[in-house]
Amino acid sequence: MGIYDYSLLDRKGNEVSMKDYEGKVLLIVNTATGCGFTPQYKDLEEMYEKYHDQGLEIIDVPCNQFAGQTPGTDDEIHEFCTLKYKTQFPQFRKSDVNGETAIPLFKYLKSQQGFKGFGFGPAALAMSAMLSRIDKDYRNNPEIKWNFTKFLVDRQGNVVARFEPTADMKKVVEKEVAKLI
Repeated sequence: MGIYDYSLLDRKGNEVSMKDYEGKVLLIVNTATGCGFTPQYKDLEEMYEKYHDQGLEIIDVPCNQFAGQTPGTDDEIHEFCTLKYKTQFPQFRKSDVNGETAIPLFKYLKSQQGFKGFGFGPAALAMSAMLSRIDKDYRNNPEIKWNFTKFLVDRQGNVVARFEPTADMKKVVEKEVAKLI
């Protein structure tokens, strides 16, 4: 199976096929409204506005599996994002991205791009220290480690990169997106 064989539920519960995004560059991200990384919504929206007309789609999947940082309903989450960050990209139903209840799309994404580390810097060190207390073996499994993990999909449907929430949005994520536009 490939990326276009999956679907998501939009925030109203309607099934949306990933085939609808065939030929587009996709940045698929699990998000949260009450996380230290939540300000990345601003960078995501700027990237969306800059590259959307050239074929970028951002797929926003809110998730409450990480310290309960997305407690609201789908409508409350959408209202928060559109009012605070003026997001325009599609936001889907709040879903699990890890474990037995993980949505199939995220199981697929993790099978294509496993965890490769948090990089360097204070945020990376903090994430490593925190996760070491939660799961001593976190480095050796593909599970999503925290909110704002991003997967980059090229126009042919290949999952070409995974960015942890600590990846610099401008220097790393946007740079890789721009290469595919």
